[in-house]
Amino acid sequence: MDKDLLTNLINEVNSMVTEEIKIMEVCGTHTQMIAKLGLRTLLSSKIKLLSGPGCPVCVTEERYIDWAIEILNRYNVTVVTFGDLMKVRGRKGSLLEEKGKGKDVRIIYSPLDIIDIAEKYRGKQIVFLGVGFETTAPIIALATKTAAERGIDNLYFLTSLKLMAPILHYILKESNNQIHGFICPGHVATIKGSDYFKFINRKYHVPAAVCGFEAVDIVAGIYYLVKQITQGKEDAFQNLYKRCVSPQGNTTANLLIDEVFNILDGEWRGIGNIENSSLQIKEKYARFDARKVFVLENQQVKVSMGCDCKDILLGKKTPRECKLFKKGCNPMSPQGPCMVSTEGACSIDYRYGEEV
Repeated sequence: MDKDLLTNLINEVNSMVTEEIKIMEVCGTHTQMIAKLGLRTLLSSKIKLLSGPGCPVCVTEERYIDWAIEILNRYNVTVVTFGDLMKVRGRKGSLLEEKGKGKDVRIIYSPLDIIDIAEKYRGKQIVFLGVGFETTAPIIALATKTAAERGIDNLYFLTSLKLMAPILHYILKESNNQIHGFICPGHVATIKGSDYFKFINRKYHVPAAVCGFEAVDIVAGIYYLVKQITQGKEDAFQNLYKRCVSPQGNTTANLLIDEVFNILDGEWRGIGNIENSSLQIKEKYARFDARKVFVLENQQVKVSMGCDCKDILLGKKTPRECKLFKKGCNPMSPQGPCMVSTEGACSIDYRYGEEV
C-alpha cells in the first residue's frame, strides 16, 4: 500500500469539497473495504459514503426463504446453500432453524461442489439455493449446463439471481434521489463490462466510476468522482479497474448466462418488484428448476422486519439511523437481512465500528 499516495489523494479530495457530496457504492466488498480502511474518518465530513443494494443476501425476497423451507418440510431432499443464507428469515423461519430441527441443510463454497454431491448421492434429491448478481450467475449457469451434460437427474436449482442495472435505474429515477456519484461494482463489471454502467451518466447525468478493491482503487475512485462533481462534469464516467475490466466484459461468462437464463421481473426484499431485474432458468433446462419440479406456495407475503433495511439498501439511511441497530439487532440475533450477511451494511458497521 502506497501510504504517501493515499495521503495525497485524501488531502486533495478534502481540499476540493465545499458542500455535501453523497457517493454510493453498490458492492458488498467495497462496503467492507471502506469500513476496514476507516475512510469515513479520514475524509471530510461533507463527503457521505452511502452503501447501496450490493449485498445479494440482503435483497433476497422473503418468499424465496419460505420456498426453501417448504421444500425441506414437504419433500425428502438435501438443501445446499451458501453460509450467509442460513440466518435469513422468511415468514416460516430460517434455514438455520430447520437444520436445528434435523433437516438436511448443508453449506458449500462453490456452486460446482453440488455436481460432486449430486453424483455421490444419486438416490437423494439435491436442491441448491443459488443467490447472487451477475457475478455469481455464470458459475450457476455452468453448474446447470454441466448437470445436463452429465445426465444428472437428482439435482435442482432454486435461484434468486438479481441484475444490478435495473436496481440502479430504480434508485436514479426516484424523485428524492440526492446521490451525486456512483462507485460501480468491480466484480459485476468484470462480467458485464464497464460499458454496462455508462447509463448512469448518459441517462441520469451522474458521474460514475468502475473501481477495484484495493485501498488505492477506492480512494482514486472517490478522488475522481469528487473532482468531476465539484467541477460540474455531470456526464463523467471512467473505468478505473482496467486491469480486470474490459468495456464489454467476459464474453464466455455472458454466453453462459444467455444460454441458461431468461430475464424477467424480480422481487427485491423490502423494495418490491423491479422490472427485468431477475434471471430465471430457461425452458431448455426446466427439469433442473426447483420452482417447476416442486409444488410451492406462490403467495407473496411480506414479513414485517421492524427495521430500516429498505431505506439502508436504497441509501436513504445509514445503519445507525435504524432504531434497532445494536438494540436487539446484531449479527448473533439479526432482525433484518442487512445484519445477516457479512456483506450487509449493518453487519459491516457493527463489526468495524465505523458508520456505513
